[in-house]
Amino acid sequence: MLNIFYAIIAAYLIGSIPTSYLVGRVRGIDVRKEGSGNVGATNALRVIGKLPALIVLIADIFKGVFAVTFLASFFYNTGIAINYNLFRTLLGLSTIAGHNWSIFLKFKGGKGVATSCGVLMVLLPAAMAVAASVFFITVWRTKYVSLGSILLSITVPIVAALSGKDFVLVMLSVTICIIICYRHKSNITRLLTGTENRISGNKS
Repeated sequence: MLNIFYAIIAAYLIGSIPTSYLVGRVRGIDVRKEGSGNVGATNALRVIGKLPALIVLIADIFKGVFAVTFLASFFYNTGIAINYNLFRTLLGLSTIAGHNWSIFLKFKGGKGVATSCGVLMVLLPAAMAVAASVFFITVWRTKYVSLGSILLSITVPIVAALSGKDFVLVMLSVTICIIICYRHKSNITRLLTGTENRISGNKS
């Protein structure tokens, strides 16, 4: 049981690394005080530019991938007596929680989309591929990253359930969907009132 606890804490700390904040600081910008104030790739794109935002996006995705592959494999090989998918689910959720409520930012953080994508790319790759298509088409047509993220999160559990995936993984995707929609509650309000910001990426 201690190994499970250590693994969950390690996953949380990895997720807590505030990539957007750190990259912004290198550029002399506190992303928490600019744009939407969100510590994520979309706000990084708005306030520090395309290349820094790409670095943030890749790093945040990698946090999720790392947790459910390398970290999961390392700790599971030490003799953890639970289902491997359940174990990876726990680590994935812990990493997402770290990103959203980072211990290094006084338990504030991003909205968890990129890190969730990293987790889902490994655990539900086919469903994630369909969801990614929905995301890109939505953003391309509407320029609303928030709407694309919400629809992505809804698509994954639907595709996973219809394709007969493991119940644990389906419930993981449902939980991620709930978290992402909750973290986007202010965006949902702005979408409904027509005041949501569109993405442009014009920052140099």
